[in-house]
Amino acid sequence: MADGAEQWLEDVETGPTVRLITELATGLGITVHASLYERAEDGGLGYNTAVCVDSDGGLIARTRKNHIPAFPGYREDLCFRPGDSGFPVVAHQGARFGFPTCWDEWFPELARAYSLAGADILVHPTAIGSEVDLPDFDTRPMWEHAISANGLANALFAIVPNRVGTEGRSVFYGSSFISDPYGRVMLRAPRHTPAVLVADLDLDQRRDWLEFGLMRTRRPELYGTLTERTDPRAV
Repeated sequence: MADGAEQWLEDVETGPTVRLITELATGLGITVHASLYERAEDGGLGYNTAVCVDSDGGLIARTRKNHIPAFPGYREDLCFRPGDSGFPVVAHQGARFGFPTCWDEWFPELARAYSLAGADILVHPTAIGSEVDLPDFDTRPMWEHAISANGLANALFAIVPNRVGTEGRSVFYGSSFISDPYGRVMLRAPRHTPAVLVADLDLDQRRDWLEFGLMRTRRPELYGTLTERTDPRAV
């Protein structure tokens, strides 16, 4: 575990993060989503866990991050273990939500799994920015394209808050956005300043897109190679 990381471990039900967002949710009469460093039962590396509390103070979602980056600037493998909660979908206020986290958003397999589970909307809490060893390589456009394309391929809305500011050698590029099931970016925040995005989501867009037949004409029997392990050096 990275030096000092253990001080931030907490229990989901009794820890400070859920206490805080419960106060906000009940006080403001809204649903609040947040992330925390969840303590593991065996006392080792914890989980990067997304939680959501409704306006009545009920904990309605708890999803552990599945994919853990392990490269310069994002050595999360020193703090987090891969999640084991799968792809849970939560019905809330007339919509069905998934709550994957950050690096998860790049993986088309994850978006497909959530779509097949019936999600309408994926909410991706994110902390991404400059590549510290490649300062001239701006991943922001690819980040947005990858997530919105995953939404297009799977008839999903994506709500993607990303932080701004600097931490160590990392400069986070903000640009939070909301995209629709047609792969269109509805709203985008500035790159360097905090912002609040508000949008009405028309869930009929997902239903209309699914009528196109994409999911009905899948051939799962052909996709076995997608679950086989490969040598990452050969990819």
